Amino acid sequence: MKPDFLVTHNGGFHADELLSSVILTRLFPEARIVRSRAAEWITPGSDRIIYDVGGLYDPQAQIFDHHQRGAPLREDGQPYSSFGLVWKHHGRAYLAALGVPEADIEVVHGDFDRKFVLPIDLMDNGALNPASAGPLAGLTLPSLLETLKPVFDEKDADAEDRGFQAALAIARSLVEAGIAQRAAKSRAEALVTAAIAQTGDRRVLELPYGMPFRPAIVKAGADHLLFVVHPRDRDWCITGIRQAEEGFELRADLPAAWAGLSNGDLEAVCGVKGATFCHNGRFIAAASTREAILRMADLAVKTALAEQEVIGET
Repeated sequence: MKPDFLVTHNGGFHADELLSSVILTRLFPEARIVRSRAAEWITPGSDRIIYDVGGLYDPQAQIFDHHQRGAPLREDGQPYSSFGLVWKHHGRAYLAALGVPEADIEVVHGDFDRKFVLPIDLMDNGALNPASAGPLAGLTLPSLLETLKPVFDEKDADAEDRGFQAALAIARSLVEAGIAQRAAKSRAEALVTAAIAQTGDRRVLELPYGMPFRPAIVKAGADHLLFVVHPRDRDWCITGIRQAEEGFELRADLPAAWAGLSNGDLEAVCGVKGATFCHNGRFIAAASTREAILRMADLAVKTALAEQEVIGET
């Protein structure tokens, strides 16, 4: 039965009930958000979903609070906020409503839970201090959303609700963009996996266009790959492959002699007509044609393997 009301608390708003509202308003667009702590609203009923208020967690009764004693914990003992509870029970339906293919829903649901939902849960429960972000503490998502609260001397009775709706629109854009990016990575994995199968033992992976490639390379165990090439709008590029998800160290850098050069200077050094650019960081280079970028890739592989051989001998 579809709810008529989505009930959360009034007063100051936080990221957890805002993000819960993103999920629930997508699934139940005809339902009206009611922000109240009045007993007649926060008492479970068949016409409502209640979240971040009410003092109960009972998914059968559609109430998702986490402030009470004995509040629910994840299997690893980490706390839920209302967002985590709503995501647990409604997240898969939300992904389906956004058009995520059924085959990708579990992967996207789990990844979004670990990397987006869990940090919100931890911060809302005080288990993760925003100060751990250092100078970026004020730029965390919960902090930014809360800047949309009305200032202390704004006396308009509707100010809190206007702020809530403004923050909800921003939260919705961020959640939907985050899901779209994760769904795209799942689509890319199939394309990259197919390209790896066609590449064999060659050190350079050619893709039909730019896309996320590292997760599929790691999943396929393609440790022999050193570089990826693909076309862009008007040229071709070669990029390195990061060794780890975090950090910038590559499996192999582009040749040091190319660093920071472009056009004729780069052509003269690498000997490839059509070479147009190499970043000073040696993680990406470009050429005007496929033939030129593949020639540059061959040279980059030979240089990298020679350097690795020298290191192995020392």
